[in-house]
Amino acid sequence: MSSGKNIEKSAKVRERAYAFSLDIIHLYQLLKGQNEFVLSKQLLRSGTSIGANIEEASAAQSRKDFIAKMSVASKEARETLYWLRLLRDSNICTEIELAGIIEESRQIIRMLTAIVKTTQTNTQNS
Repeated sequence: MSSGKNIEKSAKVRERAYAFSLDIIHLYQLLKGQNEFVLSKQLLRSGTSIGANIEEASAAQSRKDFIAKMSVASKEARETLYWLRLLRDSNICTEIELAGIIEESRQIIRMLTAIVKTTQTNTQNS
């Protein structure tokens, strides 16, 4: 994969992570309205951190810095998926309520994983 395609993938995941953050904020507000403060706060922190780390990666000073920041975004996405699954499996939210956002978190994880692996490979080959 060329670096141009990697930049394109990065821009796409950046947009999706931003929209995902907005969904997380809305879910947080709903949970807060149901007096659920602990899990919702964890979800808010990790879910909005994904996009923030992708934003930082877009201003990376090196490929190594880019990989590190995108890796942190990937870890935050995985943590977010954990909190979403916990909300679903504890019956705080229904599977129907969370199905779309859980699937989107999985897609973002896949995208971030691909970006990190591709960048690592390109770095090793250059």
